[in-house]
Amino acid sequence: MDEYQESNDHNGNVWSDAQAGPNRRLIIAVVVLLGIAGVAFAYGLRQQSMVRQLTAQTETANVAMNQMQGQLNAVTAKLNELTAVQTPPQPPATSTEPSDAITPGSTADISEKNSEVASTSTPLVVKPSPSKPHAAKHRAPVVDKKYVQLQAQLADQEKKLQQTQDEVAKNRSDLEGTINSTRDDLNGSIAKTHDELVVLEKRGERSYFEFDLTREKQFQRVGPLTLSLRKTDTKHKSYDVAMIVDDNELQKKKVNLYEPIWIHTENDSQPVQIIVNRIDKDTVHGYISAPKYKPSDLAAVGSASVTPVSTKSPANTQVPSQPQQPQQ
Repeated sequence: MDEYQESNDHNGNVWSDAQAGPNRRLIIAVVVLLGIAGVAFAYGLRQQSMVRQLTAQTETANVAMNQMQGQLNAVTAKLNELTAVQTPPQPPATSTEPSDAITPGSTADISEKNSEVASTSTPLVVKPSPSKPHAAKHRAPVVDKKYVQLQAQLADQEKKLQQTQDEVAKNRSDLEGTINSTRDDLNGSIAKTHDELVVLEKRGERSYFEFDLTREKQFQRVGPLTLSLRKTDTKHKSYDVAMIVDDNELQKKKVNLYEPIWIHTENDSQPVQIIVNRIDKDTVHGYISAPKYKPSDLAAVGSASVTPVSTKSPANTQVPSQPQQPQQ
């Protein structure tokens, strides 16, 4: 009994193995067919997209060709109109058409007609000839006038363009000269050392006040301004400064070394200049350049220069006589 059961089990395993072989092959075949179908579907989609792109390009090319054809037709029509205007009308033919056959009876009539034509041929040929130059002279001014007008317009436009270019070049040269002169003036009026500041002060044009500021929130009076150093950057050579000008607190950030700060005050006619020529850690050194004379001083000097002479030295002033020395 056990042997029979074992034989049945063995036969079942063999049968299952035999069935598993075809099933695997079928699954593999189905997978391969699905892969081929997917590739074919993707290839079909790609071909369809390419066909659509080519169709769109063809339509665009056709539209462009139609537009060009329309423009060409318009230009051709205009040329035909101009040709028709310029071509003179042909005069009607004065000679009669010859007959196909000449009979002997009509020979005498033809000779008589030829003699008459010969006698009258001179005026017939001379009369229409002056009309051709006259017609040419009458038509020529129309075309020449348009051509001359177009040439005049082009010459005028070229002249205006040349004038504009000359003006631009002149303005550019003037601007470059002004910038260069301003740069030279600024470079010459900035002192990078104490010795250069002494040289500027000897000119006597402005008043100079040197200062050393430490980074703090308190303000320090320097000349006509009140300053306070807030930040220094020794790596990038810049600093932040706060100032009080006409009771107003102002701040200037990221000021570079030797960069001038111009301040316009109410009491000075010219601006006040702040220059920092050395930046250290938490300290800076520089100077303030201020106008040497105030507007009130200049006004007083101007009024004194126009004061009449009578107010300075009266005419009735008597010069005291010197005492006479006693005679010995």
